[in-house]
Amino acid sequence: MHIALNAYFWNQPHTGSGQYTRQLVYHLSRFVSDVQLTLVFPQQTPGVEAQEVPPGVTVYNVSARSGHVGKVWFEQVLFPRACGTLGVDLAHVPYWGSPLRSPVPVVVTVHDLTTLLMPEYRRGVAARLYTALVSAAARGAAHVITDSFFSKLDIVDHLGIAEEEITAIYLAAGEQYTAVENSLVDLATLRKYDLPDFYILYLGGYVLHKNVPTLLLAYTYVARALGGSYPLVLAGTKPAGVSDSFPDYDAMIESLGLREAVRWIGYVDEEDKPVLYRNAETFVFPSRYEGFGLGPLEAMASGTPVVTTECTSLPEVVGDAAFAVDPDDARQMAGAIIATVVEENLRAELRRKGLEQAERFSWQTTATETALVYQMVLRQRV
Repeated sequence: MHIALNAYFWNQPHTGSGQYTRQLVYHLSRFVSDVQLTLVFPQQTPGVEAQEVPPGVTVYNVSARSGHVGKVWFEQVLFPRACGTLGVDLAHVPYWGSPLRSPVPVVVTVHDLTTLLMPEYRRGVAARLYTALVSAAARGAAHVITDSFFSKLDIVDHLGIAEEEITAIYLAAGEQYTAVENSLVDLATLRKYDLPDFYILYLGGYVLHKNVPTLLLAYTYVARALGGSYPLVLAGTKPAGVSDSFPDYDAMIESLGLREAVRWIGYVDEEDKPVLYRNAETFVFPSRYEGFGLGPLEAMASGTPVVTTECTSLPEVVGDAAFAVDPDDARQMAGAIIATVVEENLRAELRRKGLEQAERFSWQTTATETALVYQMVLRQRV
């Protein structure tokens, strides 16, 4: 079977959609023998090619414009047109951006409904129109893949798609996330970000539903209990300014008396993330809404204790291998962080369970189950 994949995010491996597309294509090409893959790549700049394409995977370049309008035009016109030209059996859009009309059946991966359900994503007219467009397109797709059973129920409830038309397929941590240290690489990376010997790590986004304000409030208790020896490291791109979606974190840190206890390190290169995870004392992920929550899984695969919340898909990901707390209870969150630092037996148990939990997820399984969806859709069309 010949599958065309929308490769809009292929050259953006720092994004969730880019990581997913690359991992899926790599493992499909490696482990599924009866699949021929073609990446339909929007060439927004002449001469810029799709990078790090696995052997045996074909790239079909389409001249495309940049920007939001260019993205929509690629999704709705250029990608389905390319599928018809190529004569593929099926199209897969590996993010929530499938076309309304297509000459071939379309499978779309809707990772979550964040942009539909979280208020910070629904304030602009353009954003609301785009969400309405891709919602309608998803309802017309041959099948929907999503990242968790929580997200599957969300899609049933909010998009009105029948349960049998949706398949939950878990993601996985990449092979680079491991508890095995590389002393020279680790030391160089820790120096690159000027990290201390001991630290608590948050790595993620800063929009409101990520719930970083509650983590900061929790850290007032942590700093009081542990002193200055365990700073909170905030990794990930710092918001450029204050808005309805991004509170004034610097003012919050100042008002809570955490200036000496919190360190911003900003954007982290993809290749450096495993080092930051495995050298952290604890990884904290206080989010209120996640379609999957890859961060906690990557941290567990790195042998690091995890404190997260009992919200949405996160209990599916961490099982009993992490602390899952009330996202509004800063004291409970603080207590969990402190316990992972000071109780050695607990740390060892969380490390052991976390590694075992992470091993239950694999990209090979993700690719195999995705190929089964392709086969099911094509059988239904005969």
